[in-house]
Amino acid sequence: MQWTVYLSGEIHTDWRQQIMQGAEALGLPVLFTSAVTDHDASDAAGDVLGDETEGFWRDHKSAKVNGIRTKSLIEKCDIAVVRFGNQYKQWNAAFDAGFCAALGKPYITLHDQEIIHPLKEVDAAAMAWTQTPEQVVELLRYVTATSS
Repeated sequence: MQWTVYLSGEIHTDWRQQIMQGAEALGLPVLFTSAVTDHDASDAAGDVLGDETEGFWRDHKSAKVNGIRTKSLIEKCDIAVVRFGNQYKQWNAAFDAGFCAALGKPYITLHDQEIIHPLKEVDAAAMAWTQTPEQVVELLRYVTATSS
């Protein structure tokens, strides 16, 4: 069985690449999907629908267009990994975690110990809390293993 793993959250570090490279090195049966990680492209996703004079409406349209991708990919995934960084508040990642929880999709959180308290409810609904991409890869190795 090939597992589909949705990678959600922080876009300013290479955690996605670390997980994908680790899974590839182990030959794990996984297909990775993700939100758009180019910040400017994500912010401009709704621009095709027309110019806006107020930032709120530009953001609103882009959020809806991005939501088409996010909603579809989360609904299709077998498991999600939701990364929270320390530098920015990732409200979108928290929303994705809540969406996973509402759909009954298992998810793993990935974040440093310093932000445990503000994420306690998100972590409580997660199947696991990890602190490194290597831990995520090891969990994926375990859950995707075929039994003999």
